Amino acid sequence: MLRDLILKNRSYRRFHEEVDIKLATLRELVDLARLSASAKNWQPLKYILSCDRGKNALVFPNLVWARFLTNWPGPSEGERPSGYIIILGDTEVSRFWDYDAGIAAQSILLGATEKGLGGCMIANVDREGLRGALEIPRRYEILLVLALGKPKEKVVIETVGPGGDTKYWRDSRGVHHVPKRSLDDIIIG
Repeated sequence: MLRDLILKNRSYRRFHEEVDIKLATLRELVDLARLSASAKNWQPLKYILSCDRGKNALVFPNLVWARFLTNWPGPSEGERPSGYIIILGDTEVSRFWDYDAGIAAQSILLGATEKGLGGCMIANVDREGLRGALEIPRRYEILLVLALGKPKEKVVIETVGPGGDTKYWRDSRGVHHVPKRSLDDIIIG
């Protein structure tokens, strides 16, 4: 069951924008992160939730989508996320949050997948632009943005070829292909 959930949890970058996400759903997803592990149990993460179209419009232009898809500027109007969860590090609690942010993001994305949603973890962010757009105080460091919505694309896992290239790509039908190394290639002892 967990394996099935992980296999469905892909990085989706195109969504049915007209399918709304409720604030209560975003809160449920952050609650999964809240209950997850935290280094030294410091719990330095804070979250900004957005499911309002106006607020979403402030977040979207500050994100860089799919660096390997060089001719694609990101999802077009109508395919954009219905919601975002911005993960912040609270510098007044701790600056040791790298592991926490990854654990929290994965917990949120697995929860979203279980609810029939999909998401994309985005680290390539115009942090100063986003800080200004949402008036985020300086005490919070912007760590990740999770884009969420009802997936509008198909993402398939491929086996990494003999050349070892792990770059994802889209075929002529718009199917997103993600190469993954084999189990034997990653276990070294």
